[in-house]
Amino acid sequence: MSKRVAEQIDSFKYKGEPIRVTLGTLVMTGLSIILLIIATFTQVTIQHPYFPLNTFDFMASAPTDAEIIRHFIKSYDYIPQIPILFFIVALMGRKFGMAAIIGYIILGMFFPIFALGGGVSYLFEYGFGYILAYLPAVFFAGTLLKGKTDYLRIPVISLVGVVTIHVLGILYMLFVSTLRHAPIELVTSWIASQSGIQMLYDIFFTILAIILGKQMRKLLWIVMC
Repeated sequence: MSKRVAEQIDSFKYKGEPIRVTLGTLVMTGLSIILLIIATFTQVTIQHPYFPLNTFDFMASAPTDAEIIRHFIKSYDYIPQIPILFFIVALMGRKFGMAAIIGYIILGMFFPIFALGGGVSYLFEYGFGYILAYLPAVFFAGTLLKGKTDYLRIPVISLVGVVTIHVLGILYMLFVSTLRHAPIELVTSWIASQSGIQMLYDIFFTILAIILGKQMRKLLWIVMC
């Protein structure tokens, strides 16, 4: 560790100052776009205990030990793109967070970096509304995260930000499904798969991502400023 960095750390008091535009911050914005792309194609299997509504009927059927374990353990394949999005906002701030999302969307118009591909035709995919909804969610979260943020507010920021993405994503999907004259069964199954239990995981992991991002921002502020 250099003497300069050591002196900065010793005297450092983070007051929420905005990170300035430098070559380093531009590189970090580019890395944020790459991180979003990686998160798009990353799938994490989550297992945790849960209590299904049919538990009493299930137990009355005299299940085996193996069946009991499977019954009370929930396994879910989770894509962590939304928590990564809010991590970037907490780390880089609203301005660079918005720049990363805009860059991600522009790249997606030319390259297959979205979940189901890319290109201009992706505008009419059911899931594109979720990506567009990143912009207002990032603006909202970045605005509330400016300066000193009480950690009790982070769950609220997470809740409203994630709900904003899912609500706008669903509305866009309904618009596209209307244009395509999609059957109602397809619409309801899409909503259930994209905004059912997924939304609860998004809220939980977004809280953790914001906390981590805010802590790492302190170090980033020293390095970039």
